[in-house]
Formats: sequence, structure tokens, C-alpha cells
Amino acid sequence: MKVAVFNTKRFEKPFLEAAARDAGISLTYLEPRLDATTAPLAAGHDAVLIFVNDVADRASLEKLASGGVRLLATRSAGFNQIDFSAARELGISLAYVPEYSPNAVAEFTIGLILTLGRHIHEGHNRVRRADFSLEGLCGFELRDKTVGVCGTGRIGTEVVKLLSGFGCRILAYDDAPSEEVTLLASCVDSKEELFRYSDILTLHVPLMPSTYHLIDAAALSTMKDGVFLINTSRGGLIDTRAAVDALKNRKIGFLAIDVYEEEASLFFENRSSDIIADDTFARLLTFPNVIVTGHQAFLTDHALRNIVETTFQSLKEFAGGKPLTHSVPAPSLE
Repeated sequence: MKVAVFNTKRFEKPFLEAAARDAGISLTYLEPRLDATTAPLAAGHDAVLIFVNDVADRASLEKLASGGVRLLATRSAGFNQIDFSAARELGISLAYVPEYSPNAVAEFTIGLILTLGRHIHEGHNRVRRADFSLEGLCGFELRDKTVGVCGTGRIGTEVVKLLSGFGCRILAYDDAPSEEVTLLASCVDSKEELFRYSDILTLHVPLMPSTYHLIDAAALSTMKDGVFLINTSRGGLIDTRAAVDALKNRKIGFLAIDVYEEEASLFFENRSSDIIADDTFARLLTFPNVIVTGHQAFLTDHALRNIVETTFQSLKEFAGGKPLTHSVPAPSLE
């Protein structure tokens, strides 16, 4: 079986190569992201592996199908980059990784809260400059705060479990919260209620039409002044321009994001010698109360192993003519 890997990252190649040897699968590593212009590179391959910021729209899928590709698997839990209807029409099967390490993202979320809330990053930078003053570094204790968790799927549930050890009040919103969450958090009836009462709000919902710009100017207006907002899910959940305005008028007191709605042209590459043309993103980086990381919350050795194992399970099932255990579900009608 011949498989083309788009958007290949150096950190994942050892895991991919080991799995390919064991499975007898031939991999072709392709540096570019998948889009309509790069899709012809996969001609002659049976399957294609993509990543979070690849573009699997109708135009890309048509070119993949014409080149013989019959399976597209994303090495991620999110699959909003894939045109499901087009894939179905073209006879391309779709697979994803529903769970690689919820704990990895949950731990990173807590790390962002502690880093920004206790000014750890600024303290570190000061000491490196031999500045040992403490002025401006006064933080807060989590046990004094109400933390809202928006979305309690696998990752959100892990966040609730980790937060429970800090003694804070936990609010949670989900259409169908698990019993585990209901034992540890107070479940509210609406996201508006969650927004209104949270000192700290962390987002763990998928990106879909109903959640695009979930946090916009209107939503921000309902929140507490100085709210602490964290996003380790998908960048499109936050209207970044509205967030910048809220930072300027101090509606947002702290912002920590590992994802950005226009990250496809920025993240996963070394752009230290580039001029950042995205003015909104550049403005974000000027705020002392903002932390931006480059979509690294998932990045642990445990997660990488699970991503590769699940992806290769799908490849082997497809090659053997078996139903895909981790087939991408049909999109919600919401």
C-alpha cells in the first residue's frame, strides 16, 4: 500500500517510519500542506495522511480522487478541514484520530493558566536579565476562582478532573455532560450562564458552524470584567479582532491561546526571519497579559505514538477491506 504524507513534521517521522516498517506500508513524505495545487503530488498513492491545517476541500479531493487516492486520514482529532460531502461523492473514505491523549491537552491547559496567572513567563525572563525584582508579578490562586469549562468531551473531562485538585469552583457546560463531570463540577444550563459567572473560561468544543466565533464581541460583553480566557481547541472559536478590542478595554484580563483562527499561514514553521503580515496576530503579541503558543498542546511522546497507532490501524483496515473503526462521522446539522 502506497501512502502520501502531507505536511510532514520532523518530530513525527520516527513514529511514522517505525509503524510503516511493521505494517509493510510504503510512505512518501511530502513537505507542503495539502491544497488544490499540491494534491497532484499524491497521484499513484492509495491513501493520503493530512494534518490539522491541510485543506481537504472539494477541489483538493477531486484531484486526489483523479490520482487514485481512496482513503484520506487526518492525524488529528479535529476534521473540520475536510469536505465530508465531497469525499462521499468521490468515493474517498475518511478516517481520524478521535482520542490520542486528552490528558496532554488538559495538562497544557492547566499549564497555561498557571504560567499566565502567576506571571511565570515574565519572572523567568526577568531572571535571565539579572532582574530579580518582584514588582508586577503578583498573581492569583486558583482556589479563589470560578473556572468555567466549555465542552466536556474527552479533553474537557480531563480538565475538570485536573482542576478539581486545586480547590476552585468548577462550572461546566455541555449538551450531555458525563456522570464523572457532574460529580466534580456544577453543570450549568447554557453557555451564556457559563460566560456570566466564570472568572476563568477554557474552551474545549470542536469547531463547526455552530461554534465558529463562539467568543465574539457579544459573548465577551456578558463576561466578567478581567475574564481569563484560554483556548487549546481550535482557533476559529474566538473572534480574534473582538478579543484584541476586549484586551484593549480590559474586558479580557488574560488571554492564553495555543491555536489561532489564521494559524495555517503561520504555525508549524520557523518564521523568525519573516515579516508577520497578519496585523491582528502581531497586535496580540504586544500584550503583556497574553500568551500565544504554536499549537503544541497535543505534543507529547504518548500522543504521537497514539496518533500513529490509530492512523495505521485505519490504513490496515482499509487495505484489508474492513470497515474503518475510526471513520469520520457525518457532520452535525447544527
